[in-house]
Amino acid sequence: MIGQTDRRRTSSTKLQTPATTSYKRAVSAIKRGRSGSCPPFGSTLQDVGEVALFYGMKLLPADACSGIGARLGRFAMPRWHKGAIKKARNNLKRLLPTESKVGHEALLARNWKNQGRLMTEFSVVRRMAADARRVEQNGIEHLRDAAGKGPVILIGLHLGNWELITSVVTGAGLVPGISYDPPRSSARRWIASHIRRQAGADLIEPGRAGVRPMLQRLQDGGIVSIFCDEGFRGKIRGPFFDRPPHLGGNLGLVVRLARRTGARICPVYTIRQGDSARFAFYALPAIELHPGPTSAAQLLADVTALNAVIEPVIRANLDQWYFLDSAL
Repeated sequence: MIGQTDRRRTSSTKLQTPATTSYKRAVSAIKRGRSGSCPPFGSTLQDVGEVALFYGMKLLPADACSGIGARLGRFAMPRWHKGAIKKARNNLKRLLPTESKVGHEALLARNWKNQGRLMTEFSVVRRMAADARRVEQNGIEHLRDAAGKGPVILIGLHLGNWELITSVVTGAGLVPGISYDPPRSSARRWIASHIRRQAGADLIEPGRAGVRPMLQRLQDGGIVSIFCDEGFRGKIRGPFFDRPPHLGGNLGLVVRLARRTGARICPVYTIRQGDSARFAFYALPAIELHPGPTSAAQLLADVTALNAVIEPVIRANLDQWYFLDSAL
C-alpha cells in the first residue's frame, strides 16, 4: 500500500507542470477577485477558457503561437465584426483617399491578422521581449538621456505589439508607471495586468483616480506611460486626423502633466516586421514644451505639436493600428 501511494503521488507531481500550476492559481485568484485589480468573473466558462488558452499557448514556439493568431484574426474579423469593419472601410476612404479599393481591402486583411496575432502573443510576449533577434531596439538612448534629466512621460501608440514596450523600457533599467484602460473581460483584464506586472511596471488606476498618482510620480522624478492614440466609446479621440484639436483625451492629460511637472515627453512604439512575430521598437527624441502660460490656447498649441509627431507614424502604419475600426 505504501508503494502504491508513493506511485500515485509521483504521478500526480509529474503532471503539475509550471504552466498547469500557474493556470490553476490564476483561475482561483481571479474567481476570488484577488489577482491584480480583477474582480470576480462569476466562474463563466468564457473567462476560464480564456485563461486556459493563455496558459496553453505558452507551450508553443513563439512563431507558431503568433501564426495561429494571424489565422484566427483573418477568419473571425470579417465574419463576426461587420460593424467594426464598416467603420474601418469608411476611415480608409478618408485617410487614404487616393488608394484603390483593392488596396484598402489588402490593408484591412493585414490589420485583421495583426489583431489576431496580438491576442495570442500575450502568451509569449515575455519570451519575445527577451530575444534580441525578435525585437530590434532603436532610440533607447533617448529614454535614458531624458530619464537622467528629470521626470519623463512616455506616450505610447497602439501599433505592432505594444505590450513589448514595457519590457524594453524596464530592460533599459527604467520603471514606468502605466496608466491603461482595462479590457471589459475579467479574464483579459487579469492577463493584461499579469503581463505588465511581470514585465516590471507599476500599474496606475485608470481614469481620474490615476491622475494624482501620476502627478506624484512625476513630481518625484519618475516615469509614467500614457497611450495617446485612443478609441473612446467606439470613436477615435486621437490622433486628430485633420479635425480640430481638443483637450479631452490623453494628449490633453499629457501636456497638463508636463506643464505642471516639467516632464520631458518621449514617444515610444513598436512596428511589426512583415507578417511575422518580429518587431522594431522606436523611442523618439524627447520633446520639451516651450515655456509659456498654462492657458487653454497654450495647451491646444501643445497637443497640436504632439499630434504632429504621432499622427504621421500612425498614418504610415494603419495596417497595424488597433483603432482603425473605431469611428472618425
